[in-house]
Amino acid sequence: MTMPLKITGKRFISPTTERGLGLVEVLVALALVSIAVVGFLSSLYTGARTVDILYERVTAENLARSQIEYIKSQSYLTAPASYQTLPSLPPGFTITTQASAIAGRDDNIQKITVTVSRNGKTLLTLEDFKVNR
Repeated sequence: MTMPLKITGKRFISPTTERGLGLVEVLVALALVSIAVVGFLSSLYTGARTVDILYERVTAENLARSQIEYIKSQSYLTAPASYQTLPSLPPGFTITTQASAIAGRDDNIQKITVTVSRNGKTLLTLEDFKVNR
């Protein structure tokens, strides 16, 4: 059985004693909403940071492998030598190369070391061999 509403002027008044939300309920609701917002923002930050880390790693690996192939296409230089680097690099990335002779071997093979850095921080060092053919 439902209780009828009383009409007073232009307002309907419920026969129960509820008059609205209390301060405690409002504060609990605000706390729950703020926890959800903080969780959402922290997940956005984590995602953005992960994308930046993956960009650095993938770009460094691709640059290092491209540099090794570029060195192999250049003329053979007697070690110790430093080969030319790739002509264009993404902003902030640098590549250094070093060719060194292998102890106890002839002069027709050398170890190539390629180091990729971004903003002064070393990201990857890759080594391979170049043969004089």
